[in-house]
Amino acid sequence: MRLILASTSPRRREILGLLGLPFEVIAPDFDETVSSHLNIADEVLAFAVGKARSVAVDHADAIVIGSDTMIFLGGAKIGKPVDGADARRILRLLSGQTHVIYTSVAIIDDGGPGLQMMAQVSVDMRRFDEQSIDDYLACDESMDKAGAYSIQGQGSQLIDRIDGDFLAAVGMPLRPIADYLRRRDIELPVDIEQLYGAKNFLNWRQFA
Repeated sequence: MRLILASTSPRRREILGLLGLPFEVIAPDFDETVSSHLNIADEVLAFAVGKARSVAVDHADAIVIGSDTMIFLGGAKIGKPVDGADARRILRLLSGQTHVIYTSVAIIDDGGPGLQMMAQVSVDMRRFDEQSIDDYLACDESMDKAGAYSIQGQGSQLIDRIDGDFLAAVGMPLRPIADYLRRRDIELPVDIEQLYGAKNFLNWRQFA
């Protein structure tokens, strides 16, 4: 059975690769325009569904996985920065605050029930000054990240603690995907509970 990840994210590709299954990667044809009327949970899920459907329409024989991530702070949705100045603005907002990462997964599957789910991860940020922001922006890992920081990269130094699924914070929770594939009688080469227990992916142990 074909498995397709509808994503351009290297992080999601790495996460899905932890299952040890062969899969294809196809960029979704979907416009992520943030609305003013949808709540963040509905919007992030709608984005994941939209990405998956945009690929599934031409690949009805496959199980297609879409995902999306957005940050919520002070009643505002925060996505990826549009430029360096916007990244600086976002990091200033996050400094010393607790925000919530919303990460959704949508599976489109003509042969099965499909899946729509949401994970939430609470993140406590350290308080950092302008020099710290300058130093971090110089690492050049802000521009394609929701919240303008990389939890699995040098941005981890900006974080005090996280509460929730590390993989969801990075870009895509893996356990619900593994559970769904098992229900579709797809044998997994890895034990998902051992994977979550070992925490060997990137700097997962730092937040264990």
